Amino acid sequence: MRLLHQLTLIGATVGAGLMAGLFAAFAYAVMPALRGADDRTFVDAMQRINVTIVNGWFLPAFLGTPVLAVLSAVLAWRGAGRPALPWIIAGLALYLAMFVVTVAVNVPLNDALAAAGTSDPDVARQRFEATWVTWNVVRALAGTAAFGALCWALVLAGRAAA
Repeated sequence: MRLLHQLTLIGATVGAGLMAGLFAAFAYAVMPALRGADDRTFVDAMQRINVTIVNGWFLPAFLGTPVLAVLSAVLAWRGAGRPALPWIIAGLALYLAMFVVTVAVNVPLNDALAAAGTSDPDVARQRFEATWVTWNVVRALAGTAAFGALCWALVLAGRAAA
C-alpha cells in the first residue's frame, strides 16, 4: 500500500510539473514570440498548436494527474502518508483550478479561433490573444503552485515512510 501511495504521488507530481511547465513556457516564450508576428501568422500558429497539442502525450498528463492525486490522497488518508495529505489536497485543488481555467476559458477561446478560420485574422486575434494570454498566466501560476504543493507532499510522505 505504501509503494502504491508513493507511485501515485510521484505520478501526480510529475504530471503537475509537466502541465505547469507547458503553460509557463507559453507564458514566457511562445506567446511573447508570437506577439511580434503578423495577424495571419499568429492565427495560423495558434490554430496549428491547438490541434497538435491534443495528443497521446498531453492528454494522459492533463487528465491523469488529478486522478493520480485523488488516489494518492485516498491512500495517504488510509495509510502512513497522512502528514502529506493536506499538501496533496492543496496540490489537487490548485491543479483543479488550473484545469477549470483551461476547460472554461482557454479551450473555448481555442475553439472560437478555430471556427474563425483565416478569413479575418486581425479580428480573430483581437478576440483571442489578450484574454487567452491573461488566463494562461493564471493557469501557469496555479499549475506551478500545484506542483510545489505536491513536491512538498512527496517530502512529507518520504519522511513518514522513513
